[in-house]
Amino acid sequence: MGKVAVGAAVVCAAAACAVAVLVVRRRMRTTGRRARAEEVLRVLEERCATPIGKLREVADDMTAEMVAGLQAEGASKLKMLVSYVDNLPTGDEKGLFYALDLGGTNFRVLRVQLGGKEGRVLKQEYEEVSIPPHLMVGSSNELFDFIAAALAKFVASEGEDFHLPQGRHRELGFTFSFPVKQSSIASGILIKWTKGFCIDETVGEDVVAELTKAMERQGLDMKVAALVNDTIGTLAGGRYDDSDVIAAVILGTGTNAAYVERAQAIPKLNVVPKSGEMVINMEWGNFWSPHLPMTDYDKALDFDSLNPGEQIYEKLISGMYLGEILRRVLLRMAKEASLFGDIVPSKLEIPFVLRFLSWTDKTEEVEV
Repeated sequence: MGKVAVGAAVVCAAAACAVAVLVVRRRMRTTGRRARAEEVLRVLEERCATPIGKLREVADDMTAEMVAGLQAEGASKLKMLVSYVDNLPTGDEKGLFYALDLGGTNFRVLRVQLGGKEGRVLKQEYEEVSIPPHLMVGSSNELFDFIAAALAKFVASEGEDFHLPQGRHRELGFTFSFPVKQSSIASGILIKWTKGFCIDETVGEDVVAELTKAMERQGLDMKVAALVNDTIGTLAGGRYDDSDVIAAVILGTGTNAAYVERAQAIPKLNVVPKSGEMVINMEWGNFWSPHLPMTDYDKALDFDSLNPGEQIYEKLISGMYLGEILRRVLLRMAKEASLFGDIVPSKLEIPFVLRFLSWTDKTEEVEV
């Protein structure tokens, strides 16, 4: 396994600096206030600095954690989970396939008709569904019933352009973007929730079994054929188009990486697959190094989070936390430099009131 260079620059700090500087220039009128605001930004920029030397130290620490994680379970901050995916798509695949992608505050359902090397993707349709916040901290049945109901509705809308081979049942690829310990390609025990989910009763349970029971309650005749992490799904999609793809990185609500490893480099792997390779789900959101440029804002956010001391790397760079980092910077400037006038806007006191949205999210504005 070659050394992996990891860029540890804190995107949230860069975004906070850029937005805050713009606001400062427009709103600061007195020299004293402007000087104080600029000092806050100067210190922030200084503590977020990632010179090449620091990046190399972070990369070295991550490499050491990767090696340890491949040696044995629990030996590293990185789970380095064996995915049981030892063969990736070739482009020869044909037929109707369904997919469910649960990876954050939204989930997606998709169907695609593949035509092999000649036809490739003949037709595809998908829908995206937002998960109500109360279901992220509710019960396991409530969450999976909500997902299964949306899936059943989507299947019911299947048009004549999609063809299921006679005698075959609909099969589902389940992309589940949370740490799971797999014992086969179609089963996985949830290790812990991340990205704001907190449903204790699901931890330690097989998420495929939970989804299957929910589909049965909906009367949906469908079998989960494969359970994969979203990063592994991204890797498979990349390999479908380019046989040279060997790694994938997710930078979204959360963050993670997966790559193709030599089976001989995985001491904890009990059975060596015929392909001689195995896809590894790193779960690098939990990575930590003393060389990571953590600011006071990052430390405070971690302390106030549902899982203090965990998912540090994810909290530094992923979309779920970028807006909150920015809010904390702006709040400090509002209090110490009267950024928005003599009164601190009440909305700035609300945690996570600012969100960084993906292109698929609806536009949302917050007036302060």
